[in-house]
Amino acid sequence: MDIIRIIIAILLPPLGVFLQVGFGGAFWLNILLTLFGYLPGIIHAVWIIARR
Repeated sequence: MDIIRIIIAILLPPLGVFLQVGFGGAFWLNILLTLFGYLPGIIHAVWIIARR
């Protein structure tokens, strides 16, 4: 299941984080990072998914 989440995180980083943690602080941080730049959002999303 993590492979699917990582693929989703690459395509749409906030959705990947949401599927992993829900509406927590990591989700809102990922939205902010994705707005600042797509690559930081992807890195953060993959890190959150791989960590849990």
